[in-house]
Amino acid sequence: MALKATIFKADLQISDMDRHYYQNHILTIARHPSETDERMMIRLLAFALHADPMLSFGKGLADIDEPDVWQKDLTGAIDLWIEVGQPDDKRILKACGRATRVIVYSYSSTGAIWWGQTGSRVERARNLSVIQIPAETSAALARLAQRNMQLQCTIQDGQIWMGANADAVQIDLETLKLTQSY
Repeated sequence: MALKATIFKADLQISDMDRHYYQNHILTIARHPSETDERMMIRLLAFALHADPMLSFGKGLADIDEPDVWQKDLTGAIDLWIEVGQPDDKRILKACGRATRVIVYSYSSTGAIWWGQTGSRVERARNLSVIQIPAETSAALARLAQRNMQLQCTIQDGQIWMGANADAVQIDLETLKLTQSY
């Protein structure tokens, strides 16, 4: 018998002063049986960083043809494709062919090794950004995971804070590759 996804609920309050986006999102997150709390919280962080009424969670690990988070326009075209982890170069290039923008959030302590192997194979992708989240930060985010979460995410002047009440995590992102202008 196959294991079923674990359902998490998140009440996420976003105050993004850099984008002037202030909204509360009530989210249902299906955590795949093979997914860790750490990976799930990075998906939630990615949602907060790109929050938009059209943004939604994809099937991610459960379906190889969908990203972890994505945003489609009203015609169904994919505006934003977000991968979490260390996808292989074929998956990244396939996503770059299907979406206007692709962002990969890598969070493992082996991120530098992965990027050293993958970076040269995806350098031609002009619509790709790759962001590294330090392992200590992703582990701290994992400790915030609960079946029912009330989280606040504040973004101001490039500084990111995510937490519940007084337990907040400062998130410093390292850009490994930035989308090139057209």
